Amino acid sequence: MQVQVQTDKYIKTETDWIEEQLVESLSRFADQLVRVEVHLSDQNGDKPGTDDIRCSLDARIAGVKSLVVTHSAGNVHDAYHGAVPKLTKSLETSTAKLSARRGRDSIRHPGEPQELPEDLIS
Repeated sequence: MQVQVQTDKYIKTETDWIEEQLVESLSRFADQLVRVEVHLSDQNGDKPGTDDIRCSLDARIAGVKSLVVTHSAGNVHDAYHGAVPKLTKSLETSTAKLSARRGRDSIRHPGEPQELPEDLIS
């Protein structure tokens, strides 16, 4: 699983801790995740404001559309820690649906035709 952290020019923080915590938080999904992108941005730029730091997490599962969650808060730490539980819940739901669907017949890929018992044929 690759982790990429991107910030805009208004975010002044180290990002190493984000990578470490994200790998630890999503370790149970590591075999299914291809890449997770973290986007940190200040929605107001230079202007002061509350809840203007946005953390967007984009998780890409192999063979499935990417999952994107966002959370806004007053600082980077709170925005990140608000987005991670949302991503975890979304990954739990998506991977559960995938595992329930795998191996089943579908309209596009029907299984082997089943033969009727001899006593029903006559």
